[in-house]
Amino acid sequence: MNIHFDWLAPIYDRVIGDHSIDLLKEALDLPPDGWLLDAGGGTGRVSARLLPFTGKVVISDWSKPMLKQAQAKGGLLLLNGRVECLPFPADCFDRILVVDALHHFPDQRGAIQDLARVLKPGGRLVIEEPDISLFTTKMIAWMEKITLMGSHF
Repeated sequence: MNIHFDWLAPIYDRVIGDHSIDLLKEALDLPPDGWLLDAGGGTGRVSARLLPFTGKVVISDWSKPMLKQAQAKGGLLLLNGRVECLPFPADCFDRILVVDALHHFPDQRGAIQDLARVLKPGGRLVIEEPDISLFTTKMIAWMEKITLMGSHF
């Protein structure tokens, strides 16, 4: 488990800032009564802003302090756990979102397999990751490496 996010949780949204949801809304094409899983969704900084456009939003994250921040936003269903072993039945989510989190999953292949398992047939999985070719992303990746965050860009 990566404890760095436990320490960052109280300031995460302020440090990272707002995330534009326009492209995500378009890519997800959220059904008004659908279920959205935000895998590795942390504080809910993205999915809380998508809540008005769909039925239910579930955030799965392994950091309890991050989920505590998400809880304060209201209206989100929270699950403390790993994305590689989700406790949901197969084919239960209409949409799945992974924003800036895949590189933090210890078992990326296992995570993708389990996300595919819980995604309904015809559903959408949208993954957004930082562009590692950019200088700022390279610096972030370097910082995460020297602080032993275990990221896999």
